[in-house]
Amino acid sequence: MKWFKRVSLFLLTNMLVLVTISIALAVIQSFFGINLHGGQMSGLLVLCAVWGMGGAFISLLLSKFMAKRMMGVQVIDPATVNPREREVVQMVYNMATRAGLEKMPEVGIYESPELNAFATGPSRNNSLVAVSSGLLTQMTREEVEGVIGHEVAHIANGDMVTMTLIQGVVNAFVMFFARLAAKAIASQSDERSQGAIYFGLSLLFDIVFGLLGSMVVAYFSRMREYRADAGGAQYAGKQKMIAGLRRLQAMYDRTEPDDSSLATLKISSKPAGIMAFFSTHPPLEERIRRLQETY
Repeated sequence: MKWFKRVSLFLLTNMLVLVTISIALAVIQSFFGINLHGGQMSGLLVLCAVWGMGGAFISLLLSKFMAKRMMGVQVIDPATVNPREREVVQMVYNMATRAGLEKMPEVGIYESPELNAFATGPSRNNSLVAVSSGLLTQMTREEVEGVIGHEVAHIANGDMVTMTLIQGVVNAFVMFFARLAAKAIASQSDERSQGAIYFGLSLLFDIVFGLLGSMVVAYFSRMREYRADAGGAQYAGKQKMIAGLRRLQAMYDRTEPDDSSLATLKISSKPAGIMAFFSTHPPLEERIRRLQETY
């Protein structure tokens, strides 16, 4: 199933990041001789916090650059005379002004048949809003305005920084408790093999606790999506926001990409069972219902 591929990609990415950080942490821990005995437990906690938060914020700082490279985003010159590009820039600027942003986001277009858009960047004053060429050709102006309103709301709400903080805190606790559990089990084994067992169990518990942590991050992500929908309804108009979501819902099965790790609107199919807890976006039908009933 396509939703399974997306959720699996999300989880795999998080696991690879955690394992990479964990290996580096093990090297540093060994180099400085940090262990879990006595007062050195606090040293490990600090080290996990630094690496957990540090890795998350490095990703945030690189987010705009990486998005441009990975998605092939062409940033539009604000002074462009191209009618289509000018219209997109004006939409973003209008929404940003309504949202009270002090500095206008960069605006970009990337070539893709999918209906998609995303917002990224390290801060409200250093952000990017990008839309796919497919979205511009297959949506009406009103629907595009709804989508852009949603993306600008992500920036205005500080969602990139908020989610980075949440991910960083989760990473720190995952690494710390993984090592507590690994130490408790490894200490029961032969002293000569404790080091290898501790290292192996640390990686194993990083994955196990990381899966649980991903559920926490995904939950907050879904809540931020609802809030961005409300912002999009405020900046673009409720009916335009709903219209954009409905068009995405109608076109979803035909245009869904294999890799939507940067998407902010498109994850709409409803995962079954426990996989629903790992979905970073609520189902589109639920988002539409909330807009209709609440705003």
